[in-house]
Amino acid sequence: MERDVREETGTVIPEGTRYHLPPEAAARLDLQERWRALFASWGYDPVELPVLEVYDPEHPLAARAFKMVDKSGRVLALRAEFTTAVIRMVASEGLGEELHRFQYAGRLWLRDSEIGPGRLREFAQMGVEAVGASGPRLDAELLELAWEALKTADLPDARLEVGLPALVADLLAATELAAGPRSSLHAAIERKNIPELAELLADYGVRGGLRRAVLALPDLYGGIEVLAAARRLELGPAARDDLDWLEEVLALLPPGLEVLLDLGMARAYDYYSGIHFRAYTPDFGLPLLGGGRYDGAGTRYAAGFALGLERILEARGVPRELAAPQVLALDPGTARRLRATGVRVELAWTDDLEELRDYARRRGIARISGPEGEVSP
Repeated sequence: MERDVREETGTVIPEGTRYHLPPEAAARLDLQERWRALFASWGYDPVELPVLEVYDPEHPLAARAFKMVDKSGRVLALRAEFTTAVIRMVASEGLGEELHRFQYAGRLWLRDSEIGPGRLREFAQMGVEAVGASGPRLDAELLELAWEALKTADLPDARLEVGLPALVADLLAATELAAGPRSSLHAAIERKNIPELAELLADYGVRGGLRRAVLALPDLYGGIEVLAAARRLELGPAARDDLDWLEEVLALLPPGLEVLLDLGMARAYDYYSGIHFRAYTPDFGLPLLGGGRYDGAGTRYAAGFALGLERILEARGVPRELAAPQVLALDPGTARRLRATGVRVELAWTDDLEELRDYARRRGIARISGPEGEVSP
């Protein structure tokens, strides 16, 4: 078999990773700076989290993590998601007793991520977490902040979808089924597979009003009217409390922020205890952000969301090229003088004026300047 010439020259990079060249790399930095300033303006302070973690087989992404063994024989893993990392930090540092607002940014790694648009094995996220307090006001704050982050990313048409995994969990708990059957029902609800769900409910002997309520979950999708439809079902006290919480959250949202409700959103991660939300644009099929409330998952109260940097830039698009420097300076003194006035300047690397003129034309640099003034480009 012939070897790829890139493999021969050592230029192959692992599947699911990529280079970010100047136009895209600049867009990534710009967007992260804008998000950092936005989150800081809402009181979220930066934290940095280790890339290397002690491997935990109970981690929600343990099966997909990159694992390694250090010289002591301890199994480590590359960070695969941020929520669990923040929970560990809060527990380790004893920060869960009062409200803290954190923001974070960094790369994540998954060993077997699906390859395709918006799916990488090495990718970046930026997000926020509010730990140490709970309540509809904080959930509404996070929804509004997520909305502002999408507008900051120049995605004003993105829509937030809000689910209530707590409602799904409480309805399934009311069936009093064992963990295995409940897990099967949970998966069918998440896939919105109503025929499979109906068959499972029949097999497990779930009947009456509870059967009708569980079977209705995949269809509870739409605007605020979905809440009224849910309240017409036979629900127990816990499920009604879930709807009361969500209704209070929605009442606190600002004018203009209209969310879609998906009460059959049965998020795969078990740690979500209240609302869960994600965002989409009309022409990009993958979620741009995801988050929710996860009280009791390693810390008493916590909620947050994470934005997928690569997905958001793919949905928005990046410029084909960066704006060229304004001036090509012929000497260091001219370069320093112009940079001090805020001008973007490149410094000439040769005295060959014709080569510099050709370079400036190709780069789109409008001016060539030296100690004696402007030189005709």
